[in-house]
Amino acid sequence: MKCPLPRCLLFDLDGTILDSLPGISFSVDRACQAAGLHRTDADLRTLLGPPIRNIFSRLAATGDSALLDRLEAAFRSSYDSEGWQLTRCFEGARETLQAIQAGGYRLFVITNKPQHISLLILEREGLLNFFERVYTRDSRTPPYAGKVEMLEDFLRDSSVSPSECLTIGDTMEDIRASAAMRIPMALMEHGYGEVGNDVPVAMRLQSFSDFLTYLNMGCAR
Repeated sequence: MKCPLPRCLLFDLDGTILDSLPGISFSVDRACQAAGLHRTDADLRTLLGPPIRNIFSRLAATGDSALLDRLEAAFRSSYDSEGWQLTRCFEGARETLQAIQAGGYRLFVITNKPQHISLLILEREGLLNFFERVYTRDSRTPPYAGKVEMLEDFLRDSSVSPSECLTIGDTMEDIRASAAMRIPMALMEHGYGEVGNDVPVAMRLQSFSDFLTYLNMGCAR
């Protein structure tokens, strides 16, 4: 029986592997306090995915570069020291990733999260060794403009075709980037993105345990 999972699996982090909302919320509050800004009632959960500067622009409804600089700097100071420690992987992530790797699949990360924090959290959660490579916005100089460029570099670096890959994410940005590169997309519905049922994706997963159904149907070749 043909395995429904292609051999290269490209995972987003926030809202996909990592439940990072508690730590990000903590540091967003600290940044708003430091900048003397009243945080709006916007649901932070629905804003996660893009870089933190974009999130602050929406939270504060501003394009003021000086204000966004202060907010971003205060956030980084808080998140890099305290906020990141509130992050945990979703239930079943570690065991499922281990099973996927043991099945012969190749695992990668494609994330907007800064590289040093991504590696720190993945190592602390015991996940880093599952991934061949971690692509972040700042893992290249100049930085990537977004996930489309990360996926372009991945395909070139790995010498694989889009049909040999599957992206796993939780936001419309993940879906758009995957579509732009013609890579099938699996939506993690436990994540933060608001993705309607009418949005076409290759598969929808409620939790990491849903991967086991596909793994039991065959192995990567």
